[in-house]
Amino acid sequence: MTDEAPVLELRDISKSFGSVQALQGVDLEVRRGEVMALVGDNGAGKSTLIKCIAGIHEADSGEILFEGTQVDISTPKDAARLGIEVVYQDLALCDNLDVVQNMYLGREAHDPFQRLKEPVMEQHTAETLKSLRVTTIRSIRQQVATLSGGQRQSVAVARAVMWNSKLVVLDEPTAALGVAQTEQVLALVKRLAEQGLAVILISHNLHDVFVVGDRISVLRLGRNAGLFNRREVTQEEVVHAITAGQPTKVSGITEGVA
Repeated sequence: MTDEAPVLELRDISKSFGSVQALQGVDLEVRRGEVMALVGDNGAGKSTLIKCIAGIHEADSGEILFEGTQVDISTPKDAARLGIEVVYQDLALCDNLDVVQNMYLGREAHDPFQRLKEPVMEQHTAETLKSLRVTTIRSIRQQVATLSGGQRQSVAVARAVMWNSKLVVLDEPTAALGVAQTEQVLALVKRLAEQGLAVILISHNLHDVFVVGDRISVLRLGRNAGLFNRREVTQEEVVHAITAGQPTKVSGITEGVA
């Protein structure tokens, strides 16, 4: 077990929308170099929790700590300043722009005369893709519309880590991908953790979770329903926690990342 504070720690987070209680007393933590898988059925509260982390929703109560310090995340800019990047399922890529333009979308580099610093942007894009060992993209100047699903996901993830991020949240990154593309994306998720980032992986695919996850946090009906060390639990036990909401075998709560 490490004494290093978790990159992100949520304590007793609650959020309601009118009479609907979306989250109630939820705890979650993710450490540096760890893939924390967040699972649960539809309506479990996963999306709401992630939006609280991203600054889209503000929690009604509870505490958010980032690297051991209590923080207020009221807007997406607050999250970005901390080093939190979220890759949503729709990826938010522009098909008519090339890879470099998508990597720098809204964050373009300009010289003092407001001209785009194209060589700088190309260099940083190429270096980021290389650091993540993304080798399937033929040219960083090809339009995103010409890329496969796995390649598009790689661009979205690379964009998230290019901005000195410390925590990357991936929302269903392998949804609608084929077998080969899924393997590429899961390898990319592993490399994020290997580079020392904290990763939250949201997925309905337990096979993917058991391939790359270090710990698994289960939500059910807006509450914590189990926290497991992936190496000490079976898929059947995780399914039971998802469907029955029973924190049956809870292991790995105090252990460090194995």
